[in-house]
Amino acid sequence: MKTLKACVVSVGLCVPAGLAMAEETDNGRSLMEQGMELFLKGLQDEIAPTLDGFSALMEEIGPGLQGFLEEMGPKLGAVFSKVEDWSSYHAPEMLPNGDIIMRKKTPQEMDTPEEQDSSGGVDL
Repeated sequence: MKTLKACVVSVGLCVPAGLAMAEETDNGRSLMEQGMELFLKGLQDEIAPTLDGFSALMEEIGPGLQGFLEEMGPKLGAVFSKVEDWSSYHAPEMLPNGDIIMRKKTPQEMDTPEEQDSSGGVDL
C-alpha cells in the first residue's frame, strides 16, 4: 500500500511538467494526457477489488466497531489525555487472563535507541 501511495504521489508531481512539454494529437489531447489517462484507469481497475473488499468488511464489522467506540471512546480519550509521550511506553501486551497492559519503559530502556527496521527501507 505504501508503494501505491508513493506511485500516486510521484505521478501527481510529474503530470504538470509532462503536460507542459507534451505535443498535441489530432483530438486535442497530448500523448502524455492519453497515456496518463490510461495509466490512471489501469490503477483504478487494480484498486477496485480491494476497495470492494474493504466496503464488505466495513459492512460486516461496522456495527460492532461503532458499539465499541461508543462505549470505550470516552475511556480511551481519558487515557490518551494522560499520556504525554507515547514513546516512553512499550507496545500493549495481552495477559493470559485477557487484561491488556502498557508497561512504561525504564530509564535505561529510554536511553537505548529503538530497534531499526531490518529491511533498511524508508517508511513513507
